Amino acid sequence: MNIETFKASLAETSPPDLPPALQALWHEANGDWNAAHDLLQNDNSDAGSWVHAYLHRKEGDAGNAAYWYRRAGKPVASGPLESEWEAITTNLLAQR
Repeated sequence: MNIETFKASLAETSPPDLPPALQALWHEANGDWNAAHDLLQNDNSDAGSWVHAYLHRKEGDAGNAAYWYRRAGKPVASGPLESEWEAITTNLLAQR
């Protein structure tokens, strides 16, 4: 799957069969922050931590986001949220 097919899947009623971090990005893009966050509560992977950081940044909780960026080994993002979502999604899809 690439970013274009992932974006096309956003029109579906449920996410594709993907790892939790990508499913969380799918839910968040569909406006369900809580479902996205719930998926990551027990995901201690670097990918899960990176998406968790993004979610808290989007929520406006910079301190919590910084914690998750550190756990993911990523710098704290400061650009547009849409660009970060696309970069994370593209990166995680390429790792599959």
